[in-house]
Amino acid sequence: MKLTRRDLFRSAAALGGAAAVAGLGGLAAEAVAGTTTRGRTTVDRVLVKGKPGAGGWRPVVARAGEPHVVRTALGTAAQEGREARREALLAFVQLSDVHVVDAQSPMRLETADSDGAFAGAYRPQEILTAHIAESMVREINEVGQGPVTGTPLALALQTGDNSDNGQYNEIRWNIDLLDGGRITPDSGDPSRYEGVMDGDPASYSIRFWHPDGNPQGQPKDDYLATYGFPKVPGLLDDCRRPFAAHGLDLEWITALGNHDQLTQGNFAHSAATNAQATGSTKGTRTVTPDPNRRLLSRAETVAEHFTTTGLPAGHGFTDANRTDGTAYYTFDRGVIRFVILDTVNENGGSEGSLDQAQFAWLQQQLAAATGHLVVVASHHTSWTMDNASTGATGARVLGDALVAELLAHENVIAWVNGHTHRNVVRAHTRDGGGGFWEINTAAHVDWPQQSRIVEVVDNHDGTLSIFTTMLDHGAPLKPGPDLDGPMKLAALGRLLALNDPQERTDARRGHRKDRNVELLLPAPAFLG
Repeated sequence: MKLTRRDLFRSAAALGGAAAVAGLGGLAAEAVAGTTTRGRTTVDRVLVKGKPGAGGWRPVVARAGEPHVVRTALGTAAQEGREARREALLAFVQLSDVHVVDAQSPMRLETADSDGAFAGAYRPQEILTAHIAESMVREINEVGQGPVTGTPLALALQTGDNSDNGQYNEIRWNIDLLDGGRITPDSGDPSRYEGVMDGDPASYSIRFWHPDGNPQGQPKDDYLATYGFPKVPGLLDDCRRPFAAHGLDLEWITALGNHDQLTQGNFAHSAATNAQATGSTKGTRTVTPDPNRRLLSRAETVAEHFTTTGLPAGHGFTDANRTDGTAYYTFDRGVIRFVILDTVNENGGSEGSLDQAQFAWLQQQLAAATGHLVVVASHHTSWTMDNASTGATGARVLGDALVAELLAHENVIAWVNGHTHRNVVRAHTRDGGGGFWEINTAAHVDWPQQSRIVEVVDNHDGTLSIFTTMLDHGAPLKPGPDLDGPMKLAALGRLLALNDPQERTDARRGHRKDRNVELLLPAPAFLG
């Protein structure tokens, strides 16, 4: 009998309900918790920046792993012996800010970066974002379970900025990378790269890295001359070649971010921006037009997720979302109810907020979640939901109001999000005790290029623990001389991200207490 991917998904879902009782924990507040399983996560090793060489160029090096730090900021003490009582409720993995980039698009405004207007408008690794995503997918499949409890991962959760400009081809690449299938991360002229890193003397700028080197008679670019970047001849052809994406071996669901719905993550789509995206003018150069660069509306983006070979159909989005043009929804996995929000302000601006209709819907969902632990997910964080720009939908709901609403419900245990490209874990405390944890995870597109495994466990002593474990993608530390596949290209992408001149600090890794942690909180009474 031949098994399809859907058969395998169904088998995995059936097995996923079996909870493993495992784990070791420290006893004092802010102590260190142990683990029972050893695998490929940052519990075993962490990847860090090595010593700088010429121009400050650093290698990727491996160091000893990081055990879980116990955090008790919600006022819940870590009870002795909980490791023997612990019952796993769910394990899932969060991916955020993948930013699959069409680096040749006219909507990539790289000169805005060199002019200082927008940091991140150009990254030397942006031609390798599809390969980095592929490397992360393969690593998630290899790990397959929570490192603390050994519970099979039930699903993968994307928390927005899955694409860079909300273009059809970028959104399609992201879906196909997670589903599996043939990926061709190229646009425009299939015979050549057309972008700011080529060697065209007419448009050459020292502000961008040129892996083939500087054109004859032109000075070296800043990356080669100042920052120690290498020459990588042939890279602009290697990065555009088709490859076979493996696809996740588990269900995946998604939320939308500002880059999925707004041009450059800031500006509302319009007929003019769509004409630019599909046209032939990229700054001062002429490129091959491509209709696959068309900008998708929210409704079109939601609908695209129903053209899939993975599960579930729609990847969380519902038929109601397709009908009414919304992108928020809810679903259950056992005792845990996920509430997925759309925090993008359709009026423009990179920061987030909610419209009144969605906030009213959220209040209804939370009120109806009796008997469930609630995990909220969105793209923006509480502190980046300060975008009050109004339009036809009226006044916006900002982060403080959303935090207050979540704190009003004792069964809300976590809010998982992205956007900042940084690892951060914050405690939101409730008057009288308890609260929830806000878990903010770094980006794939920037160093440290990590995902986060989340395990929810009942300690059967009146407390819950949420374990979070950072996960590096599986590419080798060194790409090697021949870039003959997505894993080696992903290895180069990690090196380039680590050495991006705008990213030469380690701030995006977060503090030690923002990575591998055990987050304690009181268990709602209904768990018994």
